Amino acid sequence: MNSSLILALDIGTSSIRAGLFDTRANEIPETMIQIGRDPGLRQGETVIDADELFLQVVSLIDDLIGRTGAKNIDYAATSAFWHSLLGIDHDNKATTSVFGWDETRPRSAVRSLRKDLDEDQVHRRTGCRLHASYWPAKILWLKEEKPDAFKNTAKWISFSDYIFLKLFGKTVTSVSMASGTGLFDIRKCAWDLPLLDYLGICEDHLPLVVEADRETFTLSGEYSERWGSLRGVKWFPAVGDGAANNIGVNCVENGRACLMVGTSGAMRVAFEGEVPGEIPPGLWCYRIDRRRIIIGGALSDGGGLYQWLKDNLQLDPIDKTTSNSIENSLPDAHGLTFMPFLAGERSTGYHDDAKGAIIGLTASSGSADIVRSALESVAYRFAAIYSQLNEVAEIREIYASGGALRDSPVWTQIICDVLGKDLHFPQIREASLRGAVLLASEASGQINHIADQGEADVKIFDFNPEYQAIYENGRKRHEDYYKIILNEF
Repeated sequence: MNSSLILALDIGTSSIRAGLFDTRANEIPETMIQIGRDPGLRQGETVIDADELFLQVVSLIDDLIGRTGAKNIDYAATSAFWHSLLGIDHDNKATTSVFGWDETRPRSAVRSLRKDLDEDQVHRRTGCRLHASYWPAKILWLKEEKPDAFKNTAKWISFSDYIFLKLFGKTVTSVSMASGTGLFDIRKCAWDLPLLDYLGICEDHLPLVVEADRETFTLSGEYSERWGSLRGVKWFPAVGDGAANNIGVNCVENGRACLMVGTSGAMRVAFEGEVPGEIPPGLWCYRIDRRRIIIGGALSDGGGLYQWLKDNLQLDPIDKTTSNSIENSLPDAHGLTFMPFLAGERSTGYHDDAKGAIIGLTASSGSADIVRSALESVAYRFAAIYSQLNEVAEIREIYASGGALRDSPVWTQIICDVLGKDLHFPQIREASLRGAVLLASEASGQINHIADQGEADVKIFDFNPEYQAIYENGRKRHEDYYKIILNEF
């Protein structure tokens, strides 16, 4: 193995992964380990146990050390899912389960927030709309519906912060993770005091935001003893998985967007510079670090919708027979309109109460028609995000990533044709891990700049102008029904 390695950890919605990389973000062969897990969503209720998930992380690191010996590791980098929240008491024990972005019960609190607050001003300060996926709604809901848990909570933290607390004895977070909470002023790089005051909490109830992006921590207590080979390793605080994903596929400039479909979906632009004066209403804006911002939109149904189709229609979209059937059918020929809001809506309307729908069913409609209409509907939602992104970034190129698209070239082509843009698909399987490693390498001085590391091999999907014209009609019908169903006149 090369000298000076980086241990990389990715805490995802449906799996956790770890592996070793060199400082130029090249994966060390045969070091990657993955543990799949149930995201824990039950009818809009998140049921993730913090200690259970933490023990999975510990087991993953145990396995990595056992496989590699963990020699020559100087740094560790972590990518973690954004927007998670849990409470801990004065003894650092969890007072709640881990609430993920897909926890919809706090939608009842959103109505109160929108009644009492100026949402446009909140959006301008925090980069986040008022929505159940963010901390203000979650904390207000807990305050009203679970007063004992609220009373017993000494601090509100992300799950990645909980990992750091266990491993390093510090309640800290990065500007990246803080900016995904909806409770952080992205211009001042500080917790948003007006929101804290409204919620009845103070900065002492939140993790300390590290003062510098290069700040690191070393193992303490039982884990310093357990992993002696990692005792001197310098760990960087976690960055949001979306930010790491953009970095990992080399989408780090204003004219290049990253379109990702994993469990959920997102389209994002990252760049160095200041937060835009006006953030389009359908988009969010977070920070990667103190130099870079990331702006985009997120869909609640991506790979999750994919799994729903498989489970309920008994058709696997990546199965060769089904895939060929979809590929050989004409765009929008089914006449169906699918509303992909099985987990509510985030971008672009942020309707927590949104529900899925299939419109236009006839006796001749088949399950393959429903599958294709569902895949097309996600592409239409990406088109809505793309339209608003172009208001703040003149997008020249779109790079695709994510396991759902990698496994389904048909879906990638549909999105390509709907957007009317060629899609570049870098042949990188672990984009979020790679991105976290590049940020750590830059912060530690191992490389000068993340953009200097060159391009990966890219597969290009060319859009079909004839199909794009057909999809324009399908998208218009989709938008018309969207306005009717969600009362967006």
